[in-house]
Amino acid sequence: MRITAATHATCVVIGTAGVLIRGPSGSGKSALGLSLVEHAQGAGHFAALVGDDRVALEVSGGRLVARVPPAIAGLIEQRGHGIRPMPYLPAAVVRLVVDLVPAKTIVRMPEQDTLSTVVNGVTLARQPAPEHDVGQAMALTLAALQHSLHGRAPVPAPRLGTQAGMP
Repeated sequence: MRITAATHATCVVIGTAGVLIRGPSGSGKSALGLSLVEHAQGAGHFAALVGDDRVALEVSGGRLVARVPPAIAGLIEQRGHGIRPMPYLPAAVVRLVVDLVPAKTIVRMPEQDTLSTVVNGVTLARQPAPEHDVGQAMALTLAALQHSLHGRAPVPAPRLGTQAGMP
């Protein structure tokens, strides 16, 4: 097991998948994390905060594990409201890395090699998402989660000769 110093990132769990959200200060990491958790819980799925703003990363059994530093456990920043308490998990296995980047750098049809990243020697699915745009970042994150966990496009295409959503 190799533990790194605290990393500037937010981590949440959606279902069983840890989502590590990286980006510059003020790019919307906390807002995206909070929105993902609230959206998943509202849809009846398990979701929780792991850590906001800083997480410790370690490799265990070939998997990347994010842990919350005890001093900030259960706390998240909500811009305009300040720091608020939130139910949390102390650790999660990271399955997806979301990198918040300037919108103009996101390509419409990304090359496959840009949709993965290596963190501490572990290869993970990666989704670039626009900073300061929680709605679009959330849509891209949810699609990437579904694709990486189930190996398919997030919404199955309708079969020829049928109406969308009908067998």
